[in-house]
Amino acid sequence: VRKKPDQVGFVVLPRRWVVERFFAWINRNRRLAKDFEATVNSAAAFLYAASAMLIIRRLARSS
Repeated sequence: VRKKPDQVGFVVLPRRWVVERFFAWINRNRRLAKDFEATVNSAAAFLYAASAMLIIRRLARSS
């Protein structure tokens, strides 16, 4: 999301909160709170696992 050319001061930008919300959800996962992974592949695997847990929780709540 880019800043509008005529924007003055603070304005809430659309859809940026989605990324920030995702990072907050990921940081709830203790392993992902700090970036201690040795390889990029292992970090990506834990991100997929955390995302799967989020989706599973949502599905469980809706049923």
